[in-house]
Amino acid sequence: MAKTVFERTEKKYRLSAAQYEAVLAGMLEHMRVDAYGETTICSIYYDDHSDRMIRASIQKPVYKEKIRVRSYGVPDSDTMVFVELKKKFKGVVYKRRVGMKLTEAESYLDGGEPPGESTQIIREISWVRDFYKPVPRACVAYDRIALECPEEPRLRVTFDSNIRARSERLSLACGADGERLLPEGERIMEIKVPGAMPLWMCNLLTRNHVYPTSFSKYGTYYQKLIAKEQNHV
Repeated sequence: MAKTVFERTEKKYRLSAAQYEAVLAGMLEHMRVDAYGETTICSIYYDDHSDRMIRASIQKPVYKEKIRVRSYGVPDSDTMVFVELKKKFKGVVYKRRVGMKLTEAESYLDGGEPPGESTQIIREISWVRDFYKPVPRACVAYDRIALECPEEPRLRVTFDSNIRARSERLSLACGADGERLLPEGERIMEIKVPGAMPLWMCNLLTRNHVYPTSFSKYGTYYQKLIAKEQNHV
């Protein structure tokens, strides 16, 4: 059964092509690529008409939240996708998600009834939906390689490349294309860990001069859109 509740610390790092090659090689001495290999992840981010959630998020508050629909690959109307509520409080990420067909997810976030029984996760997502009355605002897609650790299943590392986004055709069924957000070869690494990072990993990052950074895919795209609007004023 797919996991529906997540609580963990997530740290992000922006890697050059050379850093990626070195760090990946070091990680693979202790970890392995998970069973999915490289996957394309697509998300539709929802917000109200004034973009209240993302505007608050880029101010780096103590608490922030996002609501989105996520798929692995480009879905059709009957493909299972995930409606996700992602919260961050004092550096800890809390994620709730529920699976449903794409058409059901789009109808639900448009104010319809959720399919199936009412669960605690559905009630949490519905409260945020009813408070913000969100609509689709951006599509973000990227290609991901995920590593898992046999000794510590809760430790995961992901590398995201070819990050792109668009503000039109806001359905997951419309494809994974969009405007590139990073220069060619750069990647965003995320380390998802339930507690302290292993010493070998700390040493690997230090040797390769890799340091934490703040990077939001949706936030980066939103700021690019704002910059374009200001340049056209």
